[in-house]
Amino acid sequence: MADTAVTKTDVVLIGAGIMSATLGALLRLVEPDWSITVIERLDAAAAESSDPWNNAGTGHSALCELNYTPEKADGSIDITKAVTVNEQFQVSRQFWAHGVENGVLTDVRSFLNPVPHVSFVQGADRVEYLRKRRDALAANPLFATTEFTNDHDEFARRLPLMAAGRDFTEPVGLNWTTEGTDIDFGSLTKQLINFAVRNGTSVLFGNEVTNLSRNSGGWSVKVRNRRTGDKQTIDTRFVFVGAGGEALPLLQKSGIPEAKGYGGFPVGGQFLRASNPAVTSRHQAKVYGFPPLGAPPMSAPHLDTRIINGKPWLMFGPFAGWTPKFLKHGKFTDLPASVKPNNVGSMLGVGLTQLDLTTYLIRQLALSDSERVDALRDFAPTAQDADWSLVHAGQRVQVIKPAEQGLGGTLEFGTAVLAAADGSLAGLLGASPGASTAVPAMLDVMARCFADRYQGWVPKLTEMIPSLGTKLSAEPALFDEVWSWTQRALALESTAVVPAADGDGL
Repeated sequence: MADTAVTKTDVVLIGAGIMSATLGALLRLVEPDWSITVIERLDAAAAESSDPWNNAGTGHSALCELNYTPEKADGSIDITKAVTVNEQFQVSRQFWAHGVENGVLTDVRSFLNPVPHVSFVQGADRVEYLRKRRDALAANPLFATTEFTNDHDEFARRLPLMAAGRDFTEPVGLNWTTEGTDIDFGSLTKQLINFAVRNGTSVLFGNEVTNLSRNSGGWSVKVRNRRTGDKQTIDTRFVFVGAGGEALPLLQKSGIPEAKGYGGFPVGGQFLRASNPAVTSRHQAKVYGFPPLGAPPMSAPHLDTRIINGKPWLMFGPFAGWTPKFLKHGKFTDLPASVKPNNVGSMLGVGLTQLDLTTYLIRQLALSDSERVDALRDFAPTAQDADWSLVHAGQRVQVIKPAEQGLGGTLEFGTAVLAAADGSLAGLLGASPGASTAVPAMLDVMARCFADRYQGWVPKLTEMIPSLGTKLSAEPALFDEVWSWTQRALALESTAVVPAADGDGL
């Protein structure tokens, strides 16, 4: 069908996940008169990576993820990455707290619940590592409540499901903090989008972007209705590509030089999940271990409490799956279609240097259901096959970054924001910590892409995020003030999960 008349809008946000929802809410708050249009290829918000079953919901604040605190050659613990990630998460917490107090977010308990974050290790060497990790972290105000224990009785009191049937002849250790949270990013995304729509934002569900091209005022966005086939063109001054795995192909279509050389490698996730109250009531924590030897950081096994639609679940994983799709609801041609003359060197370079990852994926794909439950028994020795079922989580496209000099590339396991030099287009690539740091990531987009306006927004943004521009780890008094406020605003104070004294639960 022929294109309909061209429409105009100030901002186009591609994808109705947590990134676009966050940016849309922030822009609506600082520029209430701007016209904003969200384009989503599926029929609902948060139906891909932001859906609660498509991510771990950890609220990545570096409290328990061991890959953020590596041991250096001299035996000391490097907490640099942990501090950086936690600083970012504190920014997100402040924006959410402001949103709850000002009607942006209408149901805090549907998306945020207090759940202890725990690091778990086995073996004398790793227990000693965990002791040193606690000492290194606890010296920083952001991690001051981190505990260490290697006491078997305390282990059993706090984690009864993991203690049942365990042979404690092998040393075990825990780092523990009650300051962790479980986050339903699907509910959070929908609330942010609902706020934006109530205040004038338009959302086009069931529509996909087929092309991006420059025009005299910014960008022409070609859109096709997936149900009717109708097409339209939307002219806009600014485009944000927050489309998860689809971000790379769209950035390639835009032709911005900043995206040249970048590639992507898709990795699927699978989890075991349980809802039997006899199981879920005996484990109320998010417990992270070390990744298997040769496995990527994102593969660190964890046994998680999840609260979804008010119901407690347990999830264990991740187990890797593989498909060339860039989205869970994507196409099998996604990966081959993403290979371009300007990134083939980067992708081949990674392919030749990531043999461990290839071996890991092959082994994961060969696992049977019973072998997955066997892996779970490292955490919960008495786990029964009948209590657990397999759920296929979302697709993640890991960033392949071009080498700074010469050919080749590197596989990145974080997130990256790519922006056109003139600030008219930006997109986010990558995965973890992703959603947990959506607010600082989108503030970065705003600062880079609206440089002429950003300083004028700072007073309003500081009302929402009092620590804006400040490292809380260097300002303990400000951190205490901000933490107390967010705890109250997010209703986390009175509902904190506290270990039970009788060993029957937490």
